[in-house]
Amino acid sequence: MNSRTFYNEILNDHNLHPGHKHDLAEANRELEGVNPSCGDDIRLKLRVENGVIKDGAFQGSGCAVSQASADMMLDLVIGKSREEALRLSEIFRKMIQKQAGEEEMELLEEASVLQDIAHMPARVKCAVLSWHTLEEMLKE
Repeated sequence: MNSRTFYNEILNDHNLHPGHKHDLAEANRELEGVNPSCGDDIRLKLRVENGVIKDGAFQGSGCAVSQASADMMLDLVIGKSREEALRLSEIFRKMIQKQAGEEEMELLEEASVLQDIAHMPARVKCAVLSWHTLEEMLKE
């Protein structure tokens, strides 16, 4: 299977069947992220206890890239410490800028399929929206 087909399958699966796109009533952190250039809008909700992301969800609307990226991000950061989540976000940003090494890319698991977004400048903001929102939320 070529990498483009793999990319499309994973992106479509997370967009059409997101596991984390729902409300999270017990969230104790919440932040909206908006990409005004294309209309992507997500509301990220986390339940953080003792510095660990215990649960997370998002709601909103946008293109397949923004929605799938948010879902993949939550797959990765739930169960991680604040510091680990911020490190994954840093690696994701490096990947999009074509600066991440192979070992770093492996830490991103399925989210690493979004590395080709680096070749689509109009989609970069879509892919990083949820990650940027996560960073802003965790830096507060």
